[in-house]
Amino acid sequence: MLTVALPKGRIAQETLEIFETIFGETFAFDDRKLILETPNFKFLLVRNQDVATYVFHQAADIGVVGLDTLEEQGLDVIRLLDLKRGRCKVAIGMRNGETLDLTKPELKVATKMVNITKRYFADRAVAADVIKLYGSIELAPLVGLADMIVDIVETGTTMKQNGLEVVETIMESSTYLIANKNSFFAKKTEILDIYEKINGVINPS
Repeated sequence: MLTVALPKGRIAQETLEIFETIFGETFAFDDRKLILETPNFKFLLVRNQDVATYVFHQAADIGVVGLDTLEEQGLDVIRLLDLKRGRCKVAIGMRNGETLDLTKPELKVATKMVNITKRYFADRAVAADVIKLYGSIELAPLVGLADMIVDIVETGTTMKQNGLEVVETIMESSTYLIANKNSFFAKKTEILDIYEKINGVINPS
């Protein structure tokens, strides 16, 4: 049996639909339950930020999680397959009309994604004061807390509604199928089998 960690919400739904396509049966969580057991799989419903942690600590053999989350957390898991779902980008947003000037003595950047942000500015040898926020990131430049934000952008609507615009894309992201390293060796046949089947749905030849 393979244990699969899924992030709550749309990604879990889309992943279960892929399993339904592969196996021709229904996969659905009962109301408010966090575990779904079938003869071959045990699905766990967890927070998006926790998927890679469950997989890394082998509480799950495989999982589905956004590349942005993987890059931010830096946990040592195997990236098996780009599922081409949940596409978005990590981008820098500033007030409308402002431009990104990396020569300023110090930039203040508000973000939930501290590690990705620090790496981006460090790679460009820019001194950045990175301020961690947990939500309502768009507010930071509007009230003078930060010069800019680094955030997930799907359509850009939230930024636009708050008088901000994307000035630079740091990375493109989509959801990935990941595996625990030990599980990959212990359950290689099962994991490669499900990998092949999912790949057949995602990348039909």
